[in-house]
Amino acid sequence: MPKIKENVSAFHEPGTERNVLVLQGGGALGAYQAGAYEKLTRSGFETDWVAGISIGAINAAILCGNPVETRVERLRNFWEEITSDLAFTPWMWGAKPRRLYSEMAAAEVALTGAAGFFRPHLPMALWPFAVHPALSFYDTTPLEATLEAKVDFDYLNDKGPRLSVGATDIETGNFTYFDSAGMRLDARHIMASGALPPGFPPVEIDGRFYWDGSLVSNTPLQYVMENAGTDPLCIFQIDLFSARGDVPGDIADVQQREKDIRYSSRTRLTTDRYRHLHALRAAAERLARKLPKELQADPDLARLRAAGPDCPVTLVHLIHRKEGFEGTAKDYEFSRLSMTEHWAAGAADVQRTLSHRDWKSREIGRDGLQVFDLGAENT
Repeated sequence: MPKIKENVSAFHEPGTERNVLVLQGGGALGAYQAGAYEKLTRSGFETDWVAGISIGAINAAILCGNPVETRVERLRNFWEEITSDLAFTPWMWGAKPRRLYSEMAAAEVALTGAAGFFRPHLPMALWPFAVHPALSFYDTTPLEATLEAKVDFDYLNDKGPRLSVGATDIETGNFTYFDSAGMRLDARHIMASGALPPGFPPVEIDGRFYWDGSLVSNTPLQYVMENAGTDPLCIFQIDLFSARGDVPGDIADVQQREKDIRYSSRTRLTTDRYRHLHALRAAAERLARKLPKELQADPDLARLRAAGPDCPVTLVHLIHRKEGFEGTAKDYEFSRLSMTEHWAAGAADVQRTLSHRDWKSREIGRDGLQVFDLGAENT
């Protein structure tokens, strides 16, 4: 991959704080990210850089591939299109009927697919003795057409915020990032980031084959930190699985809790790692001031002083918390009702964060790492 150049967007002046969105994978839960973005942009936050995995990559491409004044509209069009086959609402209300509706909606998606996103292969395509057996249960050709319609890739590459999407190289098992700061992106790169097996097929790019980036890590936070540059960053990490949860009460809860832990664990690991690196860097700076001048250029000390990003970082966690109606199939439950509820939850968590006294009193550009987790469980 070409060397990554420093991103310059229409919203950023050198030396000022850059706003970054980090979007985790999570299928149907991605509507939470769309709602969060809508509230952020309505509150005056413009985006300089978006990094995404899987559904986060799709949301990110729509954001970066449209002018700011049409981004929310294009996001809403996308989410309404892929939930159009399940636009009705249940006639019975209450916790158990609502959960039953969600499970039935997910089962329908599993059987018939989601409009403008994916459709099931014919059974014979999965026969191992076919001439060209399918490598997935679903065909994602509809998603390619949707991306071409919803994303202006010329705008994305030439004018939009920097976009970074992560995928997994099938042959090496290594993480690969496609970054508009160093290459031109198209629909293939977005689809590669969201090609989760065995549901979705691998995507070929320049002779290499890729699967979903979440196979290695479901968050692109580490990539953002490693390519942060020197200007202060304000990172809104919008996660779709919560690391925290209750002890399961039945086998369905066990499956859901396992999925939450599996797809959220890297987020906390990365946050804790960079908190440690910032502390190490600060300690090395203090040590350097105590040493004689002739030792301050020691290469081992220089390496310690270079630990962590070269800029102040504010990291804001926005985390989708489990809804009462959600089950083990929540990441492929593409009903219109659940989509609108996830969208509203994302907007509400942003509002709760931006109105919190800790956020209002933060020191912009303060050296080191500031972490805010001001969602519903922390207000």
